[in-house]
Parts: sequence; C-alpha cells; structure tokens
Amino acid sequence: MILFFTGTGNSRYIAEKIAKKTCDNMICINDRIKQNDASSIRISGDLIIVTPTYAWRIPNLVKEWLLQTSFIDVERVWFVMNCGDSIGKADRYNRELCMKKDWKYMGTIQIIMPENYIAMFPVPDEKEAEKIIAAADVTIEEAISCIQLAKMFPDRKNHLWDGLLSGLVNQLFYPLFVKATPFYAKNSCIGCGKCASLCPLNNIRLEKGKPVWGNECTHCMACICCCPEEAIEYGKKSEGKVRYHCK
Repeated sequence: MILFFTGTGNSRYIAEKIAKKTCDNMICINDRIKQNDASSIRISGDLIIVTPTYAWRIPNLVKEWLLQTSFIDVERVWFVMNCGDSIGKADRYNRELCMKKDWKYMGTIQIIMPENYIAMFPVPDEKEAEKIIAAADVTIEEAISCIQLAKMFPDRKNHLWDGLLSGLVNQLFYPLFVKATPFYAKNSCIGCGKCASLCPLNNIRLEKGKPVWGNECTHCMACICCCPEEAIEYGKKSEGKVRYHCK
C-alpha cells in the first residue's frame, strides 16, 4: 500500500511511479485529512509513505493523521520524502514514529524535486523543473528497487546542522512562518473555487466569489501554485515568481 500527501503534485508523481512498478494500491492522505477521516486501514503487507518535506520533517498534519489512524497488518514501512534541497535529519523522527506505531522501519530516502515553496524560495521554470525531475527519476528507481527486494533504504549521510534543522528549527518554523494571512486573490480571480477544493485543511472558503483564508494553513502551496489564473499572491514574497505544479 502507498500513502501519499501532496501539495503541488511532486509526491503524487513519485507515488504513481512506485505504484506502476510495485502494483500497489494508493491512498491520498489529502482526501482523508480533508474529510476528517481517521478510520482504520487494512494494509496486509508493506507500507510506503510518500510525503513532501516541511521544515526538514514530514508535514505535521501527516504525522498527526498517521498517529490517529489505525493500520492493520503492517509488515514493513519505507518513507519516501521529496524536497527542494534537503530532508535534514527527518529519518530520526520517522524512526521514532515507527516505534510509536510498532512498525518495522525500513528507512527514509531523499528525492530532490522542483521547489514549490513560493512563500519563501524561488521556483524553477518549466525547463529547469524538467531537468530536476529527470534526475529525480533515477533516485525513484533506486527506491523502487529497494522496496521490491525488501531492502532497507541506504543510510543518508547527515551534516552537523541537519539535527538542528529537523529539531529546533522545525519547532520554531510553524509558529513563526506558517501563516495564511498574507494570501490574497487579485482581481484576475474568476472564483472557480479550485483553491478551496484543493486545500487539505478546508481553510479556504469563497465569499462573494473570492477566496478567503482561515487560520489552519499548513503551507502546502496548492492554492497559489495550482490556481489556473495565477491570481493568488502571498504578500509580496510571491510577486513575479513562476508558479510550479507537477503535471
């Protein structure tokens, strides 16, 4: 079974590549969280968890959903994390999560995908994104090989600062930076509601045909990067930047 959470499509792309080779079923965690569904899931075998990296760990909302949900007959668990630069020491926290769930931890692999965190970083144009994805495909195949052979993912070499990034910086990042207040819709917004339908936390509602953001944002960037009219901005930080989503 493959579980995946995605904001702009990177994790979905990876999950689909893995599923094509392993013939595993996929469950979109976004849908479960959006529906407030923590009902039990029968795995009856191996589990592959594919997520983006939020502040050098798996997203908090994914971790909380995994802890709340009962998984039946889980044998082994692999974590496949994509990021624009680094997952830090996320493997430590994934291992701890597996201990809490009484799962056999099979490692964490890092896959570099195009950056989508438009609220803070530059985003690659289409040609650059294609190059990054082509390189990622090689690592995805390596991950698939390990899974098919029931091997642990190879240990990733950590830097001295990785522990700090996944530790203290992660804890400070959410309260200091993960806010929805800078989001706004420009006059070019057509009121299609795609942003609201994509939001995993139901944090966006339409008022008089325009999106309004609440206080439950997780900074998945689905609303701003997947808007068909590119009509959403994040204050001045997103102005003039390319919008990226994995097609």
